[in-house]
Amino acid sequence: MFGYVTPCKMELKVKDYEKFKAYYCGLCKAIKRNFGNIPRFALNFDMTFLAILLDSFSESKNTFHKEICMVHPLNKKLTIINNEALNYSAFCNVLLAYYKLLDDVQDDRDLKSKIGSKVLDKYITKSDKDLDFIKCGVKEKLFELQKLESSPDNLSLDELSHPFADLTGFLISSYYKGETFEQELYWLGYNLGKWIYIIDAYDDLEKDMEKSKFNAINSSLNKNKLAFKEFSSIVEQRIEFSLISCGNAAFQCLKNLPLIKNIDILDNILHFGLMQKIDKVFKRSESNERSI
Repeated sequence: MFGYVTPCKMELKVKDYEKFKAYYCGLCKAIKRNFGNIPRFALNFDMTFLAILLDSFSESKNTFHKEICMVHPLNKKLTIINNEALNYSAFCNVLLAYYKLLDDVQDDRDLKSKIGSKVLDKYITKSDKDLDFIKCGVKEKLFELQKLESSPDNLSLDELSHPFADLTGFLISSYYKGETFEQELYWLGYNLGKWIYIIDAYDDLEKDMEKSKFNAINSSLNKNKLAFKEFSSIVEQRIEFSLISCGNAAFQCLKNLPLIKNIDILDNILHFGLMQKIDKVFKRSESNERSI
């Protein structure tokens, strides 16, 4: 359920593309600095978006530095350093990766995920105590999601997607708790979280149906127990409409926020990036995200 929120490279200016990569590398370095090297395997694009968004309200200029990358040791990468939004996003990245591993253990009895979750648990335990309310909030909302998914009979897709949407809104808005734009941030996160939940369900639909695993789309909409090919052809337009509606709602919330910087990058991600990802998941085009 990670890695869907990315920019559309073809629609980005070169300077904005380089800045996006600097945030991405900065997030990786922030995870290393705050947690260590091992949790860096959990690095993902969604949390890069979070860092860019949260940093967009800050008037302070970013500090850029060229550093060696462990993945590409021969090339120094432009990196943003000493950034509080990146530190918060690093925490969220590791925390959500931990719970994703726990979910994989429960669903698939996956040994690698079990080992990974035990490793990350040690790092999370040592994290900043001021963020304990985030840990509690995430645990509570994911428990609510697990409870709904374990007894999904007669639940709509909106009802099933609510806990994860609420979780995303909570994570994004908590960074600016008490600010006048807190609610607008929450609804941006809520709609984006709903978008992520639904597109992830559609992306996994065929695999989940083959393995008889829970899938929110199959559970809520496949009342006649159709096979994947027939069901997906019937439900595709409805899912696309839901995704476009969520993306547009998030984009409108973005327009209402008092952003100071990174506006073009954020516009690109919520306007072009989400649509590009829909096309990729619906197998209409090839994505260029591997080159990011």
